[in-house]
Amino acid sequence: MSTESQMSTGSVHDIEFTTIDGEKASMADYAGHAVLVVNVASECGLTPQYEGLQELADEYRDRGFFVLGFPSNQFMGQEPGDEEQIKEFTSGKYGITFPLAAKVDVNGEDRHPLYAELTKATDADGEAGDVQWNFEKFVLDPQGQVVARFRPKVEPGSPELAEAIEDVLPV
Repeated sequence: MSTESQMSTGSVHDIEFTTIDGEKASMADYAGHAVLVVNVASECGLTPQYEGLQELADEYRDRGFFVLGFPSNQFMGQEPGDEEQIKEFTSGKYGITFPLAAKVDVNGEDRHPLYAELTKATDADGEAGDVQWNFEKFVLDPQGQVVARFRPKVEPGSPELAEAIEDVLPV
């Protein structure tokens, strides 16, 4: 595995969240699968990454892989809509079928517990801490361990992200 894959923070499987449809869910629902967790936004210069994220979800779906999107409005108000507006935008403009959560804070005092764990992981430069911007990516192995962290400008189609995903695919 690559150097960024050596920063396990412990399993996130005991962490719950709310789906964009208002349903309760748990990271345990994804136990045994590789997962890419991404904080997303609808009005960001990086929003076109939705297309690449859906392509990843489609490409690896049959190999035990999920993309999970967590909308956040913490970066210059670039996710201002409510959950229904986010669903309409992502499905209408980008054909998103991968699971989305209800809006969360990824930094600060009200940081979602999932992001409290994820942000302990380091990126390729050895930097941990706050999410820098929309579309920061975390690769989790089937045991719920963070194995790689990619900053926002790393595109979903990048070779390093594909390698990190392929390294942990269960099928």
